[in-house]
Amino acid sequence: MGKVSIYNELKKLGSKLNGELDYDDITRTIYSTDASAYKEKPLAVAWPKDNDDIKQIVSFASSNQIGIIMRAAGTSLAGQVVGSGFVVDISRHFKNILEVNVEEKWVRVQPGVVLDELNLYLGRYGLFFGPETSTSNRCNIGGMVGNNACGSHSIIYGSTRDHILELKTILSDGTEVIFKDLSKEGFLEKCGLPTLEGSIYKNIFALLGNQENREIIAREYPDPRINRRNTGYALDLLIDNEIFTKDSNRRFNFCMLLAGSEGTLAITTEIKLNLMELPPPCKALVCVHLKERFEAFRANLISLKYSPTAVEMMDDRILELTKDSLSQRPNRFFIEGNQAHY
Repeated sequence: MGKVSIYNELKKLGSKLNGELDYDDITRTIYSTDASAYKEKPLAVAWPKDNDDIKQIVSFASSNQIGIIMRAAGTSLAGQVVGSGFVVDISRHFKNILEVNVEEKWVRVQPGVVLDELNLYLGRYGLFFGPETSTSNRCNIGGMVGNNACGSHSIIYGSTRDHILELKTILSDGTEVIFKDLSKEGFLEKCGLPTLEGSIYKNIFALLGNQENREIIAREYPDPRINRRNTGYALDLLIDNEIFTKDSNRRFNFCMLLAGSEGTLAITTEIKLNLMELPPPCKALVCVHLKERFEAFRANLISLKYSPTAVEMMDDRILELTKDSLSQRPNRFFIEGNQAHY
């Protein structure tokens, strides 16, 4: 399809959406970057208002063989939401907190909800969503699911994947599917469905039901003791459950795979998250002064033995920048000596 022809089709699609769609040069330039160093103009940008809009976009992209790039706040540092395809931004309309269950400690949100805004809302109930990022005042929950975000407190709160209970999604054929914990009976029932959802379950059953495949995955994937393995298709995490491991009492949940997949497997429209009780209001901070980075690495291993809530390393460059910051200058009282330059 020629360039003029595709934009004529995009114009027709835009007239059918409840949300917005643009493909002018300014919009495409704005969305050609994220927080990374990468840049590439997309074909068009859409801001869907509801699930029907997303289904129409999926149908259009499929018919015209155009890749869909799901985008939230664009805080990505590795160019995850940059590309030549069809950018679909959910941060404009999909930003509602839908339901909170205080007794069971979970919340259901749309993917465009900002993390800090969610925790501000949950604070009135004495709850919060544990995983946090340095961009918490602007990052969206959908993006956190996409890259399995964690943060400096991942030592105690883990990553986003560890707190996902359910994901309501739209598949490549436009069908709506909810992924959640499944018993063995529920899993086998899914395998019998004559739908794309059924095919997905049958395929994973065939793949991981093969002993040789499980052995290859266990051998080639990162050591499971490494908690900060954020992105990628975590097939290894789909093995430890009652479907594929004889002595396991865990239930199968495809959310383990969707987290960290950067929106390439399904489009998420609702997210159900596990919540934590608010931490104590007061915290103690131990500041260790070290001359070399290697010393810092060794100190980190020692500090982990005492179960800290967070460990952070700051080099001389970061500390130098605080000198000119009115908000950070008062926080320099603990610094001893002069920072070395490497």
